[in-house]
Amino acid sequence: MTGLKHQMRSFYYSGWLALFALVVVVLMSPTGSAAADAITIAAASDLNFAFKELVAEYEKTTGHHVKLTLGSSGNFFSQIQNGAPFDLYFSADIGYPRKLVEAGLTVPGSLYPYAVGRIVLWAGKGSDLDLSKGLEVLREPRIKKIAIANPKHAPYGRAAVAAMEYFKVYDQVKDRLILGENISQAAQFIESGACDVGIVALSLALAPAMKAAGRYWEIPATAHSPLEQGAVILKQSKNPEAARQFLEFIKGPQGLEIMRRYGFTLPG
Repeated sequence: MTGLKHQMRSFYYSGWLALFALVVVVLMSPTGSAAADAITIAAASDLNFAFKELVAEYEKTTGHHVKLTLGSSGNFFSQIQNGAPFDLYFSADIGYPRKLVEAGLTVPGSLYPYAVGRIVLWAGKGSDLDLSKGLEVLREPRIKKIAIANPKHAPYGRAAVAAMEYFKVYDQVKDRLILGENISQAAQFIESGACDVGIVALSLALAPAMKAAGRYWEIPATAHSPLEQGAVILKQSKNPEAARQFLEFIKGPQGLEIMRRYGFTLPG
């Protein structure tokens, strides 16, 4: 009889433990308002440093959570066409979100031209290249590897090629180009010493880490088509209202100040 009572006590004790664990799981599960306000953003990698700062400020101000994924605009465009679960898409080429608008894949009226980007010729501080010569310096035979983003799917890569063609150095240096999957990877190639020099986004060159590690020459905006960048809320978004709030934050004083500090020309 004593053994039976012991078994019964163990049964009830186990049952209460299971119930307590279930309550904890329910309370911690992403069903509350904080999770409902969470958004997933696909952003061009030129936004790497600016957006990490901006997202941190947004989360601190609103209490909402943001999952930020950085990459090439063209790759994100293809993924979104195939149903990738993003709420917001920030492209380095406004042409991609415009195509999504035409395809009916966006929230009507949400397209926003958030910035115009710039490109620079960048080299590490250990390099003795005279960047004041501009892209002409790329002709020097001692330069073996030049990093740019892949022009097939990265707008900054296309701008780099256009600038080299404008200054009539592309044919001479094209066999020395090393293509990064996106502009952040191209910057990493130079910063790590894997490449001698490269063409990267001004927004990356102005980030504290790269600013301390190298120097740059700003490529004239007339050397390539404008890097008009655009954002859009995706129709498949599970949190369109939270996505709209983030977009409004970008347009507000804090968002504009951060974007301006990273070298972006702002709308209007």
